[in-house]
Amino acid sequence: MHPDLLYQIALTMIPSIGPVQARLLLDHMEARDVFRSSTSTLEKIEGIGSIRAGQIRSFHDYSAAEKEIKFIDRYRIRPLFIRDADYPQRLLNCFDAPTLLYFKGTANLNHPKIISVIGTRSNTIYGKQVTEKLVSDLSGRDVMVISGLAFGIDGIAHRSAIRHGMPTVGVLAHGLDQVYPPAHQALAREMVAKNGGLLTEFNSHSKPERFNFPLRNRIVAGMADAVVVAETNLRGGSMITAELANGYNREVFVFPGRINDPKSAGCNKLLQQNKAVLLQETTDLLELMNWDEPPASKRVMVTEDQPLDGDEQLLFDILKDGQAWPLDAIFRHTGLDTGRMASSILGLELKNLLLSLPGKLYRLNGS
Repeated sequence: MHPDLLYQIALTMIPSIGPVQARLLLDHMEARDVFRSSTSTLEKIEGIGSIRAGQIRSFHDYSAAEKEIKFIDRYRIRPLFIRDADYPQRLLNCFDAPTLLYFKGTANLNHPKIISVIGTRSNTIYGKQVTEKLVSDLSGRDVMVISGLAFGIDGIAHRSAIRHGMPTVGVLAHGLDQVYPPAHQALAREMVAKNGGLLTEFNSHSKPERFNFPLRNRIVAGMADAVVVAETNLRGGSMITAELANGYNREVFVFPGRINDPKSAGCNKLLQQNKAVLLQETTDLLELMNWDEPPASKRVMVTEDQPLDGDEQLLFDILKDGQAWPLDAIFRHTGLDTGRMASSILGLELKNLLLSLPGKLYRLNGS
């Protein structure tokens, strides 16, 4: 039995307590304390109130959480709680980040460079070609590919990543006890086996209900540094994902299509509305994302003529792992207030030691 995990899972099962409300609670207490606190304590938390506090206090279905733990243990699934260090840190910039994720695989969900590639389920030859070329061009640049394991562009992106030896993760709209669509079971197994994986916020036995897919799409949008829409019509999940990505301050790229082709109408619309960047060559993406880097052998150097003050050194030491860190995560690890953080970031940038990346991410220059 995992006592902390029991309460973390139970927190996701309380009626009217979604990711936003759970995060409000967790800003004040640990998951286990949510269930031990009095109604009066809970209802005083902004955004909770008396009705939600009552639902928390009346929750007793711990047996469902215990069954989920048995499923996790049996199939070696890794639960990722929102406060865990290996939780996808980019999602912390999203106000509705999932409280708990379930992961089957070995991919680093905080990979330095992550791109989501999405599009229509009924792609054309053109959509297939631009998707495969994009992934091929990104191979060898230490990029991880995320998509939704659906038919069409999603599956093409996953298969292309595997073919080029790139980690790829499928975000699911259901539990890890199944694969949807069933025709992608072999693809899913290969993704898990080849340094990728499957990720979901849904408990086992959760079916791929229609209303689950927009929830899935927010993870596809929020986990990535950039979202590429290869081909889509005016309506559908890809347009929802692009809108979510814009809301999360992620870069959105689209391949343009013919004006009379309905399969490209969504991409063209996003361009028309200035909600996406025109993508003609992969170099366009690499340059805008600052991924066209100098050789990996370059190292960050601190010299005597540019010493660091205490706050700068604290920030520098945290970022020495070479990964891109979200601003929220840096705040939590340093404990600095807003003013001191801004001063430290500016100081490192002026010393050419820090890179500011899209999506409020930061990493050391040359790491």
